[in-house]
Order: sequence, then structure tokens, then C-alpha cells
Amino acid sequence: MKEDAAALTCDSRAISSPQPSLFLAADTTRFFGLQARLKRLMDILIAVGLLAVTSPLFLIVALLIKRSGPGPVFFVQERLGRDGQPFLFYKFRTMEHNSDDAIHRQFAAMFINGDEEGCRKSNGDRKIFKMSQDPRVTQIGAWLRRTSLDELPQIFNVLRGDMSLVGPRPPIVYEIEHYQPWHMERLKVTPGLTGLWQVSGRSSVPFEEMVRLDVHYINHWSLWMDLRILLKTVPVVLQGTGGY
Repeated sequence: MKEDAAALTCDSRAISSPQPSLFLAADTTRFFGLQARLKRLMDILIAVGLLAVTSPLFLIVALLIKRSGPGPVFFVQERLGRDGQPFLFYKFRTMEHNSDDAIHRQFAAMFINGDEEGCRKSNGDRKIFKMSQDPRVTQIGAWLRRTSLDELPQIFNVLRGDMSLVGPRPPIVYEIEHYQPWHMERLKVTPGLTGLWQVSGRSSVPFEEMVRLDVHYINHWSLWMDLRILLKTVPVVLQGTGGY
């Protein structure tokens, strides 16, 4: 339990700056057997409960999106899951329909390659690592992103088994074109709706630190750690920490 608590509270100060070679091997042995089945059972039970509680929100958000302009309610995108297997990833649509993804491709390349100056200039000289000034985002979409309500449809990804409640965030296919070999370690487990990165700074964390947090999670995972991350996610979402 002490190990889990230490793992959960690690952040950019606690992890220091070890060489990437130290993170080339993510130990996934914890994600097999009884513990893995219990993780899956916990995912299903909590996801069903979340769906029951948030179902009125689904209707309200859907109506707001439809009133905001033409286009579907849901945004469906191919993402990469465990061992790089592709799956369809669901979100509430927050951008203009049929928007060009070139601006995000450019930002993703800067983020992954550690171009902090480029990321800062793209965000009005703010040192954050997520696009806060995306012209494609609608007014209602900006609110959904700040509150993280756009992520709600991923409950269905959890129920389908594409995702877990807790784990590394699934990358977009074009993002891994910029990965170094050790970055691929974060794809060794099922991706999550939330994770150690989200409760350790989210958009204030540079990419390599995010990967280190993901690998740290994999190497120290336990059901107790998942529960602590889920509990810490609640105030992060309510405060809108790192959501843009």
C-alpha cells in the first residue's frame, strides 16, 4: 500500500530526469491472472453505474451539440489500444463538422518531439501542452472540453473492453509516427479513461514526462492504485484542471 501511495503521488519533481533507456521495459506481469480479471470486473461495474448516473447528461449534451450547428453528436476516431491494436474511440463532438486535422497534427508533432517553444507559441505564450486555442472548437465544444464531459461516451469503450477506466491515454494513429522506441512501452496495456498523467498535472506535463508516468503506472499497478486514481480524478474534473 505504501508503494502504491508513493506511485500515485509521483510527479515531475519526484521522478527527476532519468535516462529514457531506464524505461525501455514496462513490466506487464501484473496485468494477467486474477488481478486482471478483477480489474475488468471493476471496470464493468463502475462503468454501468456511471452510465446510469450520467444518462440524463447524455441527452442534454446531445441536444446542445445539435443546436450548435450541423454534424453528428459523436466524434468517432481510430485510436491505438493494447499492443497497438486499433479501435474506434468515442467522444462528444466538440469541433466543427469535417474539420481539417492538419493543425492538430502539427501540434502533436511539436508536443511529442519536445518543442516546448512551439507549443507555447501555439497557446498564446502559455506553457501548456494541449491546444487551448483551436479554431475548430465550437463554443459548446470548449465548455465540454473544460468540464471533460466530451469524454463521457468512452464509457462505451470501457464496456466494450477497448479501454479500461484507468490506464494510459490511447494515441491517435498519426501520433506514433513521432514516437521513439521507448515511447511504445505505454501501449503495452489497455488504455484508460483516466490515469496517473491526468492526476499528476495533465496538460502542464510534457510528453516524455507523460510517458514516464504511464510506464510508472504499468510497473506499479494494483487495484488499490486504480481506486486512488479514480478518486483523485473527481476533483481534477470538477475543478477543470488541465481541461481546455
